[in-house]
Amino acid sequence: MGTTPGRAWKRVAAVLCTVLLAAPSAACTGEPPPPPKPDKPAAFALLESFSARMLEEGAPAVLIAVRDGGTTWTHAAGVRNLESGEPATVSDSVRIGGITESMVAVSVLKLAEEGKLNVDYQVSDYLPEFGSVLHPPGPVTVRQLLTHESGLPDFSVPLLSSGRWEETMNRPLSLEQQLSLAATVRWERRLAQIFNYSRSDYAALGLILERIRGHSIGQVLAADIAQPLGLTATSLGQAASASVVRGYITVEGKRLDVADPAWQAALPSGGAVSTVEEVNRFYAALLTGSLVKPDSVTAMKGGYSQYYGFALRRWNNTCNNRFYYGLPGDADGYGMIAMTSEDGSRQLTMSVAYPPAPPTLQLNPLIYEMQDVAQEALNSLCGEN
Repeated sequence: MGTTPGRAWKRVAAVLCTVLLAAPSAACTGEPPPPPKPDKPAAFALLESFSARMLEEGAPAVLIAVRDGGTTWTHAAGVRNLESGEPATVSDSVRIGGITESMVAVSVLKLAEEGKLNVDYQVSDYLPEFGSVLHPPGPVTVRQLLTHESGLPDFSVPLLSSGRWEETMNRPLSLEQQLSLAATVRWERRLAQIFNYSRSDYAALGLILERIRGHSIGQVLAADIAQPLGLTATSLGQAASASVVRGYITVEGKRLDVADPAWQAALPSGGAVSTVEEVNRFYAALLTGSLVKPDSVTAMKGGYSQYYGFALRRWNNTCNNRFYYGLPGDADGYGMIAMTSEDGSRQLTMSVAYPPAPPTLQLNPLIYEMQDVAQEALNSLCGEN
Protein backbone atom coordinates (compact mmCIF):
# COMPACT_ATOMS: atom_id res chain seq x y z
CA MET A 1 0.00 0.00 0.00
CA GLY A 2 1.24 3.49 -0.78
CA THR A 3 1.49 6.44 1.59
CA THR A 4 -1.33 8.96 1.40
CA PRO A 5 -0.46 12.56 0.55
CA GLY A 6 -1.64 13.78 3.98
CA ARG A 7 0.60 11.36 5.90
CA ALA A 8 3.57 12.17 3.66
CA TRP A 9 3.24 15.91 4.36
CA LYS A 10 3.06 15.29 8.10
CA ARG A 11 6.31 13.30 7.98
CA VAL A 12 8.07 16.03 5.92
CA ALA A 13 6.87 18.74 8.28
CA ALA A 14 8.14 16.78 11.29
CA VAL A 15 11.57 16.34 9.74
CA LEU A 16 11.76 20.05 8.81
CA CYS A 17 10.82 21.15 12.28
CA THR A 18 13.39 18.81 13.82
CA VAL A 19 16.10 20.30 11.61
CA LEU A 20 15.01 23.87 12.24
CA LEU A 21 15.00 23.38 16.00
CA ALA A 22 18.78 23.32 15.80
CA ALA A 23 18.43 27.12 15.47
CA PRO A 24 15.85 29.40 17.15
CA SER A 25 12.61 29.39 15.23
CA ALA A 26 9.40 31.23 16.08
CA ALA A 27 7.50 28.91 13.70
CA CYS A 28 8.33 25.79 15.75
CA THR A 29 8.32 27.28 19.25
CA GLY A 30 5.12 29.24 18.84
CA GLU A 31 6.82 32.60 19.64
CA PRO A 32 5.22 35.62 17.96
CA PRO A 33 7.15 37.16 15.04
CA PRO A 34 8.95 40.46 15.69
CA PRO A 35 6.87 43.57 15.03
CA PRO A 36 7.32 45.02 11.57
CA LYS A 37 9.50 48.09 11.26
CA PRO A 38 7.61 51.33 10.64
CA ASP A 39 7.40 52.45 7.03
CA LYS A 40 9.20 55.71 7.83
CA PRO A 41 10.88 57.42 10.81
CA ALA A 42 8.51 58.96 13.34
CA ALA A 43 9.96 62.39 12.53
CA PHE A 44 8.74 62.25 8.95
CA ALA A 45 5.35 60.87 9.93
CA LEU A 46 4.98 63.77 12.39
CA LEU A 47 5.89 66.33 9.73
CA GLU A 48 3.52 64.82 7.16
CA SER A 49 0.70 64.80 9.71
CA PHE A 50 1.33 68.47 10.52
CA SER A 51 1.43 69.31 6.81
CA ALA A 52 -1.88 67.54 6.18
CA ARG A 53 -3.51 69.44 9.02
CA MET A 54 -2.22 72.77 7.70
CA LEU A 55 -3.75 72.05 4.29
CA GLU A 56 -7.04 71.09 5.93
CA GLU A 57 -7.01 74.46 7.73
CA GLY A 58 -6.58 76.33 4.46
CA ALA A 59 -2.81 76.65 4.00
CA PRO A 60 -2.02 76.83 0.27
CA ALA A 61 1.30 74.95 0.61
CA VAL A 62 3.76 73.33 3.01
CA LEU A 63 7.41 72.72 2.05
CA ILE A 64 9.93 70.86 4.23
CA ALA A 65 13.60 69.89 3.85
CA VAL A 66 15.38 67.69 6.41
CA ARG A 67 19.01 66.63 6.44
CA ASP A 68 20.38 64.12 8.93
CA GLY A 69 24.03 63.39 8.16
CA GLY A 70 24.06 61.89 4.69
CA THR A 71 20.29 61.35 4.62
CA THR A 72 17.94 63.91 3.13
CA TRP A 73 14.14 63.98 3.13
CA THR A 74 11.90 66.51 1.45
CA HIS A 75 8.17 67.09 1.40
CA ALA A 76 5.95 69.35 -0.71
CA ALA A 77 2.18 69.53 -0.40
CA GLY A 78 -0.45 71.92 -1.65
CA VAL A 79 -0.36 74.33 -4.56
CA ARG A 80 1.94 77.05 -5.81
CA ASN A 81 -0.99 79.27 -6.69
CA LEU A 82 -4.59 79.10 -5.45
CA GLU A 83 -5.83 80.49 -8.77
CA SER A 84 -4.05 78.01 -11.05
CA GLY A 85 -3.94 75.04 -8.69
CA GLU A 86 -0.45 74.17 -9.94
CA PRO A 87 1.21 71.72 -7.47
CA ALA A 88 3.93 73.11 -5.22
CA THR A 89 7.42 71.60 -5.32
CA VAL A 90 10.16 71.60 -2.70
CA SER A 91 12.37 73.76 -4.96
CA ASP A 92 9.79 76.56 -5.13
CA SER A 93 10.79 79.94 -3.68
CA VAL A 94 9.07 81.37 -0.62
CA ARG A 95 9.35 84.53 1.44
CA ILE A 96 11.57 83.73 4.44
CA GLY A 97 10.66 86.63 6.74
CA GLY A 98 12.98 87.29 9.68
CA ILE A 99 15.51 84.68 8.58
CA THR A 100 16.73 87.53 6.36
CA GLU A 101 18.23 89.02 9.54
CA SER A 102 20.70 86.14 9.91
CA MET A 103 22.02 86.97 6.45
CA VAL A 104 22.30 90.67 7.26
CA ALA A 105 24.15 89.87 10.49
CA VAL A 106 26.66 87.77 8.53
CA SER A 107 27.37 90.73 6.23
CA VAL A 108 27.82 93.05 9.22
CA LEU A 109 30.31 90.66 10.85
CA LYS A 110 32.21 90.30 7.59
CA LEU A 111 32.74 94.08 7.71
CA ALA A 112 33.97 93.72 11.29
CA GLU A 113 36.41 90.98 10.25
CA GLU A 114 37.75 93.28 7.53
CA GLY A 115 38.32 96.06 10.08
CA LYS A 116 35.74 98.34 8.43
CA LEU A 117 33.29 98.31 11.34
CA ASN A 118 33.31 97.79 15.11
CA VAL A 119 30.11 96.44 16.62
CA ASP A 120 30.76 98.37 19.84
CA TYR A 121 31.04 101.74 18.08
CA GLN A 122 28.07 104.04 18.00
CA VAL A 123 25.67 103.84 15.06
CA SER A 124 26.22 107.56 14.45
CA ASP A 125 29.86 106.79 13.59
CA TYR A 126 28.54 105.09 10.44
CA LEU A 127 25.26 106.99 9.95
CA PRO A 128 25.97 110.64 10.86
CA GLU A 129 22.30 111.59 10.49
CA PHE A 130 21.18 108.88 12.93
CA GLY A 131 20.95 111.19 15.92
CA SER A 132 19.41 114.19 14.18
CA VAL A 133 16.72 112.12 12.46
CA LEU A 134 15.82 109.60 15.17
CA HIS A 135 16.72 111.47 18.38
CA PRO A 136 17.87 108.49 20.47
CA PRO A 137 17.67 109.05 24.25
CA GLY A 138 21.30 107.95 24.63
CA PRO A 139 24.23 106.33 22.82
CA VAL A 140 23.32 103.38 20.59
CA THR A 141 25.86 100.83 19.36
CA VAL A 142 25.83 98.55 16.33
CA ARG A 143 25.77 95.61 18.75
CA GLN A 144 22.46 96.85 20.18
CA LEU A 145 20.96 96.92 16.71
CA LEU A 146 22.11 93.34 16.09
CA THR A 147 20.57 92.06 19.34
CA HIS A 148 17.38 94.19 19.19
CA GLU A 149 18.34 95.96 22.41
CA SER A 150 18.45 99.52 21.07
CA GLY A 151 14.86 100.47 21.88
CA LEU A 152 14.51 102.00 18.39
CA PRO A 153 10.76 102.24 17.56
CA ASP A 154 9.46 99.81 14.96
CA PHE A 155 8.64 101.67 11.73
CA SER A 156 5.91 99.16 10.83
CA VAL A 157 3.62 100.57 13.55
CA PRO A 158 3.17 103.97 11.87
CA LEU A 159 3.31 102.25 8.47
CA LEU A 160 0.31 100.07 9.24
CA SER A 161 -1.68 103.07 10.45
CA SER A 162 -0.77 105.27 7.47
CA GLY A 163 -3.52 104.01 5.17
CA ARG A 164 -5.35 101.00 3.83
CA TRP A 165 -3.12 97.94 3.86
CA GLU A 166 -3.84 97.12 0.24
CA GLU A 167 -2.31 100.45 -0.72
CA THR A 168 0.45 100.45 1.90
CA MET A 169 1.91 97.07 0.94
CA ASN A 170 2.24 98.20 -2.69
CA ARG A 171 4.21 101.34 -1.83
CA PRO A 172 8.01 100.99 -2.20
CA LEU A 173 9.84 101.81 1.03
CA SER A 174 13.57 102.60 1.03
CA LEU A 175 15.78 102.08 4.07
CA GLU A 176 15.85 105.84 4.66
CA GLN A 177 12.05 105.94 4.52
CA GLN A 178 11.82 103.05 6.99
CA LEU A 179 13.91 105.03 9.48
CA SER A 180 11.98 108.22 8.78
CA LEU A 181 8.78 106.39 9.71
CA ALA A 182 10.44 105.16 12.91
CA ALA A 183 11.29 108.78 13.72
CA THR A 184 7.59 109.64 13.89
CA VAL A 185 7.36 107.58 17.11
CA ARG A 186 8.96 108.98 20.26
CA TRP A 187 12.04 106.99 21.26
CA GLU A 188 11.56 106.42 24.97
CA ARG A 189 14.48 106.00 27.37
CA ARG A 190 14.52 102.62 29.14
CA LEU A 191 16.12 101.74 32.45
CA ALA A 192 17.48 98.45 31.11
CA GLN A 193 18.58 97.43 27.63
CA ILE A 194 16.66 94.24 26.95
CA PHE A 195 15.48 92.41 23.84
CA ASN A 196 12.70 94.39 22.18
CA TYR A 197 12.15 93.36 18.57
CA SER A 198 12.07 96.21 16.06
CA ARG A 199 12.28 96.00 12.27
CA SER A 200 13.96 99.41 12.38
CA ASP A 201 17.12 97.93 13.94
CA TYR A 202 17.88 95.97 10.79
CA ALA A 203 16.84 98.86 8.55
CA ALA A 204 19.67 100.82 10.20
CA LEU A 205 22.07 97.89 9.78
CA GLY A 206 21.10 97.59 6.12
CA LEU A 207 21.82 101.28 5.61
CA ILE A 208 25.23 100.91 7.30
CA LEU A 209 26.06 98.06 4.91
CA GLU A 210 25.02 100.14 1.91
CA ARG A 211 27.10 103.12 3.02
CA ILE A 212 30.27 101.13 3.68
CA ARG A 213 30.02 98.73 0.72
CA GLY A 214 28.69 101.27 -1.76
CA HIS A 215 26.06 98.82 -3.04
CA SER A 216 22.40 98.08 -2.35
CA ILE A 217 21.58 95.73 0.50
CA GLY A 218 20.43 93.13 -2.03
CA GLN A 219 23.78 93.30 -3.84
CA VAL A 220 25.67 93.04 -0.55
CA LEU A 221 23.83 89.87 0.48
CA ALA A 222 24.33 88.40 -2.97
CA ALA A 223 28.11 88.99 -2.81
CA ASP A 224 28.51 87.81 0.79
CA ILE A 225 26.16 84.82 0.83
CA ALA A 226 24.23 83.80 -2.28
CA GLN A 227 27.10 83.80 -4.76
CA PRO A 228 29.74 82.06 -2.58
CA LEU A 229 27.27 79.32 -1.62
CA GLY A 230 25.68 78.98 -5.06
CA LEU A 231 22.22 79.90 -3.75
CA THR A 232 20.54 80.71 -7.05
CA ALA A 233 17.05 81.16 -5.57
CA THR A 234 18.08 83.39 -2.64
CA SER A 235 17.75 87.15 -3.06
CA LEU A 236 16.60 90.44 -1.56
CA GLY A 237 15.14 93.24 -3.63
CA GLN A 238 14.33 91.27 -6.76
CA ALA A 239 10.88 90.64 -8.20
CA ALA A 240 9.30 87.30 -7.30
CA SER A 241 9.99 84.53 -9.80
CA ALA A 242 7.32 82.52 -11.56
CA SER A 243 8.09 79.57 -9.28
CA VAL A 244 7.37 81.38 -6.01
CA VAL A 245 4.66 79.92 -3.78
CA ARG A 246 1.98 82.58 -3.52
CA GLY A 247 1.08 83.65 0.00
CA TYR A 248 -2.19 85.40 0.82
CA ILE A 249 -3.81 87.68 3.36
CA THR A 250 -7.39 88.87 3.67
CA VAL A 251 -8.35 92.54 3.92
CA GLU A 252 -12.00 93.47 4.42
CA GLY A 253 -12.99 90.00 3.28
CA LYS A 254 -10.93 90.22 0.10
CA ARG A 255 -8.06 87.79 -0.55
CA LEU A 256 -4.81 89.49 -1.57
CA ASP A 257 -1.66 87.95 -3.05
CA VAL A 258 1.40 89.01 -1.01
CA ALA A 259 4.13 87.13 -2.87
CA ASP A 260 5.72 90.37 -4.07
CA PRO A 261 4.80 93.30 -1.77
CA ALA A 262 6.62 96.48 -2.76
CA TRP A 263 7.22 97.64 0.83
CA GLN A 264 9.31 94.51 1.53
CA ALA A 265 11.55 94.83 -1.53
CA ALA A 266 14.38 96.39 0.52
CA LEU A 267 13.48 95.03 3.95
CA PRO A 268 16.57 93.74 5.81
CA SER A 269 14.30 92.53 8.62
CA GLY A 270 12.30 90.17 6.44
CA GLY A 271 12.23 90.77 2.70
CA ALA A 272 14.38 87.96 1.31
CA VAL A 273 13.19 85.07 -0.85
CA SER A 274 14.75 81.59 -0.83
CA THR A 275 13.90 77.87 -0.78
CA VAL A 276 13.80 75.48 2.17
CA GLU A 277 16.83 73.60 0.84
CA GLU A 278 18.88 76.78 0.29
CA VAL A 279 18.05 78.03 3.79
CA ASN A 280 19.44 74.75 5.12
CA ARG A 281 22.60 75.25 3.07
CA PHE A 282 22.99 78.79 4.39
CA TYR A 283 22.75 77.80 8.06
CA ALA A 284 25.02 74.78 7.64
CA ALA A 285 27.66 77.02 6.03
CA LEU A 286 27.26 79.65 8.74
CA LEU A 287 27.54 77.30 11.71
CA THR A 288 30.51 75.38 10.29
CA GLY A 289 32.51 78.56 9.67
CA SER A 290 32.27 78.74 5.89
CA LEU A 291 30.86 82.29 5.86
CA VAL A 292 32.46 84.02 8.86
CA LYS A 293 35.26 83.16 11.27
CA PRO A 294 34.66 80.94 14.34
CA ASP A 295 34.75 83.95 16.70
CA SER A 296 32.03 85.60 14.65
CA VAL A 297 29.90 82.45 14.75
CA THR A 298 30.30 82.39 18.55
CA ALA A 299 29.21 86.02 18.74
CA MET A 300 26.14 85.30 16.63
CA LYS A 301 25.15 82.44 18.94
CA GLY A 302 25.12 84.74 21.97
CA GLY A 303 26.01 83.94 25.56
CA TYR A 304 25.05 80.68 27.24
CA SER A 305 22.28 82.41 29.20
CA GLN A 306 20.87 84.11 26.08
CA TYR A 307 18.40 82.52 23.71
CA TYR A 308 19.06 85.20 21.07
CA GLY A 309 22.45 86.47 19.88
CA PHE A 310 23.17 88.28 16.60
CA ALA A 311 20.14 87.14 14.58
CA LEU A 312 20.40 83.57 15.85
CA ARG A 313 18.24 81.96 18.47
CA ARG A 314 18.49 78.48 19.91
CA TRP A 315 16.44 75.43 20.82
CA ASN A 316 17.35 72.39 22.91
CA ASN A 317 19.02 69.53 21.05
CA THR A 318 18.26 66.50 23.23
CA CYS A 319 20.33 64.26 20.95
CA ASN A 320 23.55 65.61 22.50
CA ASN A 321 22.31 68.00 25.21
CA ARG A 322 23.44 70.98 23.10
CA PHE A 323 21.50 73.33 20.84
CA TYR A 324 19.97 73.88 17.43
CA TYR A 325 20.45 77.36 15.98
CA GLY A 326 18.43 79.30 13.43
CA LEU A 327 15.44 81.61 13.39
CA PRO A 328 11.71 81.66 12.87
CA GLY A 329 10.61 83.74 9.90
CA ASP A 330 7.19 85.34 9.90
CA ALA A 331 5.87 87.58 7.12
CA ASP A 332 2.50 88.47 5.66
CA GLY A 333 1.18 85.21 4.25
CA TYR A 334 4.23 83.09 5.14
CA GLY A 335 5.85 81.30 8.06
CA MET A 336 9.23 79.56 8.15
CA ILE A 337 11.24 77.81 10.81
CA ALA A 338 14.88 76.81 10.35
CA MET A 339 16.91 74.78 12.87
CA THR A 340 20.44 73.44 12.47
CA SER A 341 22.67 71.56 14.92
CA GLU A 342 25.94 73.22 15.89
CA ASP A 343 27.98 70.94 13.63
CA GLY A 344 25.60 71.49 10.70
CA SER A 345 24.79 67.78 10.39
CA ARG A 346 21.14 67.76 11.42
CA GLN A 347 18.80 70.35 9.87
CA LEU A 348 15.16 71.10 9.26
CA THR A 349 13.61 74.01 7.41
CA MET A 350 9.85 74.20 7.02
CA SER A 351 7.78 76.81 5.17
CA VAL A 352 4.03 77.21 5.45
CA ALA A 353 2.01 79.53 3.23
CA TYR A 354 -0.39 80.52 5.99
CA PRO A 355 -4.16 80.06 5.71
CA PRO A 356 -5.25 83.53 4.46
CA ALA A 357 -5.99 85.88 7.38
CA PRO A 358 -5.91 89.64 8.09
CA PRO A 359 -2.38 91.15 8.42
CA THR A 360 -1.02 91.90 11.88
CA LEU A 361 2.17 93.18 13.43
CA GLN A 362 2.13 90.27 15.87
CA LEU A 363 3.62 86.88 15.07
CA ASN A 364 1.17 84.45 13.56
CA PRO A 365 0.38 81.88 16.32
CA LEU A 366 1.16 79.08 13.85
CA ILE A 367 4.85 79.97 13.99
CA TYR A 368 5.02 78.72 17.58
CA GLU A 369 3.45 75.40 16.63
CA MET A 370 5.86 75.10 13.70
CA GLN A 371 8.78 75.54 16.10
CA ASP A 372 7.46 72.83 18.43
CA VAL A 373 6.89 70.37 15.59
CA ALA A 374 10.30 71.05 14.05
CA GLN A 375 12.14 70.62 17.35
CA GLU A 376 10.28 67.39 18.17
CA ALA A 377 10.98 66.01 14.71
CA LEU A 378 14.71 66.79 14.84
CA ASN A 379 15.10 65.37 18.33
CA SER A 380 13.32 62.16 17.37
CA LEU A 381 15.75 61.54 14.50
CA CYS A 382 18.64 60.63 16.80
CA GLY A 383 16.48 57.87 18.29
CA GLU A 384 15.97 56.39 14.84
CA ASN A 385 19.68 55.79 14.23
